[in-house]
Amino acid sequence: MTDATTTGPDWRALVIQHEQPTPPGLIEPWLLERGAEVEILRIDEEDPHDLNPRDYGLIVSLGSEFAAYEDSIAWISHESDLLRAATDADVPILGVCFGGQLLAQTLGGEVFRSKQEEIGWLPVETHDPELVSNGPWFQWHFDTFTAPPGARVLAETSVGPQAYAIGRSLGVQFHPEVTPEIMDAWVRAYRHELDEHGVDPDRLLEETHERRESARTTSRSLLDRFLERVARPRERA
Repeated sequence: MTDATTTGPDWRALVIQHEQPTPPGLIEPWLLERGAEVEILRIDEEDPHDLNPRDYGLIVSLGSEFAAYEDSIAWISHESDLLRAATDADVPILGVCFGGQLLAQTLGGEVFRSKQEEIGWLPVETHDPELVSNGPWFQWHFDTFTAPPGARVLAETSVGPQAYAIGRSLGVQFHPEVTPEIMDAWVRAYRHELDEHGVDPDRLLEETHERRESARTTSRSLLDRFLERVARPRERA
């Protein structure tokens, strides 16, 4: 079988979505503009075991309300199997928040409850500003992780790693996909978390609208650099 690539008119991207309020947001139009055929897998509703990661030029794993270490949730182990198979097949992965944590855990890192949550538009300390800018990036998470063996940490905060590269894959703790529409859905679905941690949901929505254009520009730059420098597109053999 010939592996799929991230170049050419027929390359495919698999986007793994974990629940209804966590769609791909800015990532999907970016993929379409890059010429990809986008397939969205609701892994909480569909069994992924029939999928061959070699059929895709890129796999994107999105955020989730669940934790990567929740062993009682069957689809988490199913997804971990898929990410491992993709890594073994040298298929690039973009892991976002939960997706970045699960990729790290799958490849030998550790995911655990953080001593401090991160919620809001927050800057990061970047070690590779050409790839990952200092933001601010949108954060909403209660867990953190250790980068897997062999990974290069690209950005971090006092809470933990914010971006890492390993092989042709990239994991980020923040949300480059977020839009005002997604934020509105998250505030409605998870307002109790904001109330519990003293975050003003109205201000969060207002700031997200204010940053609509700048966040889009920053996210597209990250995604473009990821594809060009980390995933390293290759021509079909």
